[in-house]
Amino acid sequence: MGINQNYKLNIIQWYPGHIAKAEKNLKEQLKSVDVVLEVRDARIPLSTRHPQVPEWVGSKARVLVLNRLDMVSVQVRQLWTNWFKNQGEEPYFTNAQQGQGVAAVSKAAQAAGVAVNQRRKSRGMLPRPIRAVVIGFPNVGKSALINRLVGRRVVESAARPGVTRQLRWVRISQDLELLDAPGVIPAKLEEQEAALKLAICDDIGEAAYDKQLVAAAFVDILNHLYATAGDVLPDCPLRSRYELDSTSYTGESYLHALAELRNQGDLERTASQLLTDFRKGLLGTIPLELPPQ
Repeated sequence: MGINQNYKLNIIQWYPGHIAKAEKNLKEQLKSVDVVLEVRDARIPLSTRHPQVPEWVGSKARVLVLNRLDMVSVQVRQLWTNWFKNQGEEPYFTNAQQGQGVAAVSKAAQAAGVAVNQRRKSRGMLPRPIRAVVIGFPNVGKSALINRLVGRRVVESAARPGVTRQLRWVRISQDLELLDAPGVIPAKLEEQEAALKLAICDDIGEAAYDKQLVAAAFVDILNHLYATAGDVLPDCPLRSRYELDSTSYTGESYLHALAELRNQGDLERTASQLLTDFRKGLLGTIPLELPPQ
C-alpha cells in the first residue's frame, strides 16, 4: 500500500516512558530466562515483530505465538503457518481470551526447556522449573495468555495498550515459571506503514495518531488487499456492514462518503466507528497482512 502525503505529514511515534524502563529491566531478566514466548498479533504478524528480539533472545529457545486466531480465517492462518515453516519457525496460533491453542504453547515452552534441565543434570545439578518470559508489543494479548497458562487471573489484562507496567514472576506449575513483561516497542517506528497497522489494531496508544487518517489508511489497506489477494479473503466487509462498497474510493473519500451516509458528515465519529468495528471483529476475519510472496 502506498502511503499518501497526508500520512507522511503525520508521522506516528509512540514510546511512553515506562517502556524504556521496562526494556532495560527486561534485558537484565533475560539473563536468567530459559525460554522466550514471543507474542504477536495474528492480523499483523510482521508489523508486530520487534526488530531487536533476535538479539535479545540470542541462543535461547523461542516459541512464536500468533494471538487473536479468531480474527483471521483458517485459510489465512494456513498461509502464515506455511510461510513461517519455510523460514524455519513453527507458529502457535492462540485466542488467549478464550483459551484456544494455549495448551500447545505450554507444552512447547516446557519441551523447549527440557534441554536446560538435561544440561543441569549433566553438570550434577538438580532440575528446576523452566523460566520463560512473555514478550511482545503492547496489547497483543500477553497478559491474557499468562492468565490462561496459569488457569486463573494473576495479571491485569485489558483491551488497551500499556496496562502492564512492572515485570513480575508467576509460577505456573512445578515445571514452569513465567515472567510477565510490559509491552516493548521500538524507540522509533521507522516503518510508517507498520505504525499505521499498529494504530488500526489498537496496539499503540490513541494519543499517538489522528483517528481520521488511520481510518482512511485502513480502507486503503483493505482495498489493496482485495485488489491483490481477494481470493483468500471473505466478501468485502465494508459493503456488507455499511452498504457502501469501498473499492471505487480512496480511503479518505470513502470516509467522507460514509460519514455523509451514516453520521450527518461527522468524520471523527465515522472514523471511530470504522476502527472500533474492525477491532471488535464486527467486520469479520480480516487480516491486514498476508505473507510476502
